Amino acid sequence: MSLIKTVTEKPWERKGVIGGMEPEGTFDTEAERVALTFFLVIATVIFSLFMVSYYIRMELPDWEPLSEPAQLWFNTGLLVASSAFFQWARNIVARGDSKNLYTSFFGAGVLAILFIVAQLVTWNHLQAGGFYLSSNPANAFYYLLTGLHALHLAGGLWVWSKSAIRLVSGGEPEDIKLSIELCTVYWHFLLLVWIVMFAVLSNT
Repeated sequence: MSLIKTVTEKPWERKGVIGGMEPEGTFDTEAERVALTFFLVIATVIFSLFMVSYYIRMELPDWEPLSEPAQLWFNTGLLVASSAFFQWARNIVARGDSKNLYTSFFGAGVLAILFIVAQLVTWNHLQAGGFYLSSNPANAFYYLLTGLHALHLAGGLWVWSKSAIRLVSGGEPEDIKLSIELCTVYWHFLLLVWIVMFAVLSNT
């Protein structure tokens, strides 16, 4: 039995025993926080590869730059406001408070939803103007990049909706503190990605 115990032991999950104290886990970070970190790394790589592909493709002679719709400035403002509201909610739960938590957390989600709706409206306006997905490689990249970003945002809204339901169902702010913190980090990441994308699309 001692041999089996030795073989199946996982030393990477234990710290050295000091002064007869009980061994502790090596990692004390929440699994959700670790998972989000890995996801953000992967998402960064994906968006970076698309950006590199964008720059490579635009060097070919059939590339016709797409004039960015002015509405994208309004859409960007919605995403900035959504990220700011998430930060507001994060600050509230960090203080152990609950005042204005509903306003900040639900407001952040509503603004994110409005951003996606505004993006759909922008795509419809582009198509009405003859800027179709298959018309030009620049158009295709625009729809691809903005669509991929919206898809990531929709995934974040799914997590937000689960936390919102818990909050409405009577959950204590402390119970969803981690969810609010992770949502905030994720939204700040998507805002940064969008600003970079917007700058690239507007200047090429």
